[in-house]
Amino acid sequence: MLAGANRITSGDDYKMVVRRGVRVVGPHLVAYLRRNPDGEPVRFGFIVAKNVGNAVRRNRVRRRLKAASFSLLPSVRPGTDVVIRALPSANDVSWPELYSEVEGALAKYQRQPGTPRIDPAPNPMNR
Repeated sequence: MLAGANRITSGDDYKMVVRRGVRVVGPHLVAYLRRNPDGEPVRFGFIVAKNVGNAVRRNRVRRRLKAASFSLLPSVRPGTDVVIRALPSANDVSWPELYSEVEGALAKYQRQPGTPRIDPAPNPMNR
């Protein structure tokens, strides 16, 4: 479970990250990443719209995204805001595939020029 300090709760913060952040598109999700000028800890936000499915399916996708984000939290550079928007196909994807897609989006953002390299978090799939 993500701590309160690691969650984006303000609508204005969501808008700022989505509108001005770097977009990384995958087959099942779109990740928006932006450096937070305040230097706060890493914060995550999630958008799971009704086109993903009914409430049960949306909450399942949201819980999976939160679990993946929690596992990857140590590998993200401090001061980064991340908003993950689930696409309708995220409902049918397996957990390992969803996890690797979130991990890939974060890694792609951190590979940009001028970004310090941080070692990836251990993969919970290898336990």
